Amino acid sequence: MSIVSRLQKRRQRRTWRVRNVIRKTSVDRARLSVFRSNKHIYVQVIDDLLGMTLVSVCTTESAVRELVPNGGNAEAARCVGRIVGERCLAKGISEVVFDRGSYKYHGRVAAVAEAAREAGLNF
Repeated sequence: MSIVSRLQKRRQRRTWRVRNVIRKTSVDRARLSVFRSNKHIYVQVIDDLLGMTLVSVCTTESAVRELVPNGGNAEAARCVGRIVGERCLAKGISEVVFDRGSYKYHGRVAAVAEAAREAGLNF
């Protein structure tokens, strides 16, 4: 087995572990899922019961591009977190569960969570 496939399997196990804990603890809340690449950060609020994305924000959107020129840093992550919080409150979503995926709660992922909390979302 190659190193790349071992790392991919490890990452997939971490994702499943985090997601299973989330599914067990909160059935009635939407899930705020974070994906980060080297250049951008993507955030979705997902209703698992309906299987629908309720709100999504990413650094490739023009509204975010106007505020921050570079999408791969903590400043852009804070901007995305604030915008997702505002859009959720506009749709009537006030409580979510934070799904960090396979990422550590550190840096850009933590910046998204803190900004969403400051915007009014409850985790």
